[in-house]
Amino acid sequence: MERVNKIMNHGLFQVYLTKNRKAEENRRFCRHDMGHFLDVARLAMIFYLQNGCLSDSVPVSGDSEDAEEEMIYAAALLHDIGRWKQYELGMPHEKASALLAPEILSDCGFTEKETAQILEAIVNHRNEAVKEEQSLRGLLYRADKMSRSCFCCEAEGECDWKGSKKNSELCY
Repeated sequence: MERVNKIMNHGLFQVYLTKNRKAEENRRFCRHDMGHFLDVARLAMIFYLQNGCLSDSVPVSGDSEDAEEEMIYAAALLHDIGRWKQYELGMPHEKASALLAPEILSDCGFTEKETAQILEAIVNHRNEAVKEEQSLRGLLYRADKMSRSCFCCEAEGECDWKGSKKNSELCY
């Protein structure tokens, strides 16, 4: 997880975390912070471990399982990193995050092929069409949706998510 730890310590990642925190300072609903990023990463890892390798995994040198795990964590850590741009500019946060992530990924040692796959997952993490895929895109989509603890949220009654989207019980 060397490259994942580099992401967490990367200066730009820290800047974007701070920008998210400031933009959501008064937000009552789910926040896009390190807690959320790690919840998504860990759920995605559970799904990955249940099903084995990713169907869309790029060929990598070395231990491919370690590389896939790092790609899962990288995608989860970076998938909402541009949320502050949605608040400031109205830009969809999945697109903003995909624009902000490449420099971090490159600096942290991810190859161009790995980066492309991670960015594809980030851009599609709100696209229901990838929901059932055994791919990084599908893992990230499912983990992101299941990471929310609607069943114990104080603001659940005010949330504009449709009832069918809300997690009303613990699954993982």
